[in-house]
Amino acid sequence: MRWTVHGERTLYRSDWLRLTLVDVEVPGIRRFEHHVVRSTAPAVGVIVHDPDRGVLLLWRHRFITDTWGWEIPAGRVDAGESLEQAAAREALEETGWRPGPLERLASWFPTNGLSDQSFTAYLASGAVHVGEPTDPSEAERVEWVPVDRVVELLAQGAVTDGLSLTGLATALALGRLR
Repeated sequence: MRWTVHGERTLYRSDWLRLTLVDVEVPGIRRFEHHVVRSTAPAVGVIVHDPDRGVLLLWRHRFITDTWGWEIPAGRVDAGESLEQAAAREALEETGWRPGPLERLASWFPTNGLSDQSFTAYLASGAVHVGEPTDPSEAERVEWVPVDRVVELLAQGAVTDGLSLTGLATALALGRLR
């Protein structure tokens, strides 16, 4: 059943998001206000894969959940930038490796009952090392992880970031990582 939207008002706004109250109606059932987090830009992630090295991953801490985990290079799309350009930029900034040709794997809404945030994952064929990451605050370390070890990390719950988890699982399910 499609809900009817009667209006929306912003409660909070920043460069990163807007928190809104949306006046919605479930036809024939009830009308109410629903909190919605509106994202100001989509996010992209890159699974950088090299058959000889594995997958390029970042080991990082997330202060919001106070957790450590493995992640793919990822971030938000800057104004005027295409999704693919942002993916390549994020990979280079966070890892120091320039990704090879990018192929779009999938796009999704990770919490579409609460937010309009969108994720797109790309697969990069190989990469060229150009130096140290330009943003050292992104990760404690950057490593090439063999694909069989990536599968183990997923099974162990060591990849908890939603963009990374879904992107890696999609690439594996499609048989794109060997």
